[in-house]
Amino acid sequence: MEMHQLRYMVAVARTGNFSRAAEQCHVSQPSLSQQVQKLEQELGERLFDRMKRATKLTAHGAAFLPRAERILEEVDAAKREASDAHNLMRGTITIGALPTIAPYILPGAMVEFTRKYPGVEIVVQEDTTAQLLKHLAVCEIDFALASEPIHDPRLEVRELMEEELLLALPPGHRLTRKRTVKASDLERERLIVMKEGHCLGEQVLRFCDRREVRPQISFRSAQMETVQALVQAGLGLSLIPAMARRANRKGLATFRSLQSPRPKRKIVAVWPRQHALSRGASEFLKVISARLGRPSQRR
Repeated sequence: MEMHQLRYMVAVARTGNFSRAAEQCHVSQPSLSQQVQKLEQELGERLFDRMKRATKLTAHGAAFLPRAERILEEVDAAKREASDAHNLMRGTITIGALPTIAPYILPGAMVEFTRKYPGVEIVVQEDTTAQLLKHLAVCEIDFALASEPIHDPRLEVRELMEEELLLALPPGHRLTRKRTVKASDLERERLIVMKEGHCLGEQVLRFCDRREVRPQISFRSAQMETVQALVQAGLGLSLIPAMARRANRKGLATFRSLQSPRPKRKIVAVWPRQHALSRGASEFLKVISARLGRPSQRR
């Protein structure tokens, strides 16, 4: 059974005439008649009583007609939805992002994208890198915003930006009086880091290990805002992504760059190699890349 056979059958039923149906469907009358006969043979029942002046549905034809119309309506609706999605008139994009990235990159990008494509819904899923990669593996998200390193040949990795990790100091801390802060100054300081499983916490600890610095881990949190609040409360210091830096108002943490080589992290977009980005996801990623002010690079 083929779609054009259903269309021809419905056209005959509506016009009551094979010739008018053929004109309506822009095919020859013999071709249309042949296809309707093939449909009848497949179904094992006559759909029409063919008379000299009129063509009428048989009982089987009358029962089959509503189903044929519903099938054609569903197919037409699917085509319209696919066209709308391609033209970004509607659809859904699901983005995965680290909690240390999502609040600082996505809101502005979403506002800009939604102004241009108001019919497209954006769903944001925040999680750790390990969980985001699992979601990518089963195509539950279109792409993820994560931080390197990511070593998986099945994934396409596109660099978006590199940013410095700033030293966040409590108000009045002794290091706020220093113009230049060295990694060695962190020795035995109380350090607040992200909870285990969050790549930022691991990056901070690797930075300390490489410089043979052994701070005291005082607190861990799964939220960057909580980490900054703990620093502000004087419970320790931390290394904070530059994008997450709070405004330097009175009573808030003070930020310093560490002496070179400064700690940094790379923000990347990741998606499965075997699944090309949808047009909507691709356009949204373009908005993010443009807002970060750096041409994206694949590797």
